[in-house]
Amino acid sequence: MGTGGSGHSHAHHPGGGPDWGQTGPGAADRIDRRERRTEPGPALPAPSVARGTSVPVMSDAAATTIDLAGREVRVSSPDKVFFAERGETKRDLIRYYEAVAAPLLAAMGGRPVLLQRHPNGADGSSFFQKRVPKSAPAWLTTTTVSTVNGTTSQALVAADLAHVAWAVNLGCLGFHVWALTAADPDHADELRLDLDPQPGTDFDTAREAARELRGLLEEFGLVGYPKTTGKRGIHVYLRLVPEYDSYQVRQAAVAVARELERRRPDLLTAAWWKEERGERIFVDYNQNAPHKTVFGAWCVRARPGAQVSTPFAWDELDDVDPDGLTIASVPARVAADGDPWAPMYTRPQSLAPLLALHERDREAGLHDAPWPPVYPKMPDEPPRVAPSRARAERDA
Repeated sequence: MGTGGSGHSHAHHPGGGPDWGQTGPGAADRIDRRERRTEPGPALPAPSVARGTSVPVMSDAAATTIDLAGREVRVSSPDKVFFAERGETKRDLIRYYEAVAAPLLAAMGGRPVLLQRHPNGADGSSFFQKRVPKSAPAWLTTTTVSTVNGTTSQALVAADLAHVAWAVNLGCLGFHVWALTAADPDHADELRLDLDPQPGTDFDTAREAARELRGLLEEFGLVGYPKTTGKRGIHVYLRLVPEYDSYQVRQAAVAVARELERRRPDLLTAAWWKEERGERIFVDYNQNAPHKTVFGAWCVRARPGAQVSTPFAWDELDDVDPDGLTIASVPARVAADGDPWAPMYTRPQSLAPLLALHERDREAGLHDAPWPPVYPKMPDEPPRVAPSRARAERDA
């Protein structure tokens, strides 16, 4: 149901696609000017939440109201440029999310999201927003989330494309997604393994690290699903059976990070302190700590090139170009090849093998790995002192 404008007719585009009307100089669809693959790919799986199509309800020079997923969403200044170097606008960003709706909602539909807002576009200042403003429309779906210290707030749930468009209208150029659903907040159903390049490394180093991670997971009978981060790193996800809390998921991530470092200490590190990481790929296990969010799959980064955090298949690892996966190129890729993560959603996996690895480390005398400083001190955690400072104090 809508929040207004019920007296306005809904005119549909004759081709069935979104039609925003001629509301300014940006009316031409910038994201359609791209190379398309000639080989048709498999059809996209149906999204977990109805996609909908944007239809203009009313518009003027400064704003337009679109009907999206059965909701009326007001979009102010749709021709405002969000990516100055490329020229894409707020309108183009919403169109992009429409084009990748099925895989986008499969990845983050029904999950609370933290908004990274850039009101003046990718080149402007930004801030994070967890709380939905009181002025939000009544139809907006929210859920209660909490911080490390127990403070609660009402966060946006990515319920459908109308919710995504509503956030984009606020200047959201980054959806950071919780590892749980609004329907089941007590269980984390995703393990997110973040391969974070350190100074002196690059994306090719991250590729090599991803190969090592894939092999390790396969030894334990597990399948990881990779994506570019939209920057220099690689994320590898596992969808889990909903039986684990965030502490257990983090334990599994710690075990993976330590095992990778044992096997390839020249390439990978589990060292929390930057001074100990060297020119290696850091396996950031703390991305799985309670209340942590990770930049969402299919979401557009606030970078000059409008790069997308893009899922890809393992057989693409050698050739995938993270800088070439943009707001302009990714829709054609999805149309041609579908969603490489589609199998992940129907095959949730068990953490039992990785929790057994964690238990083996504990029995060998390994303590918990360090937590971020915003978290309370944990029972088995080592002292939160940088190694160089600890040595200096010891030698003083």
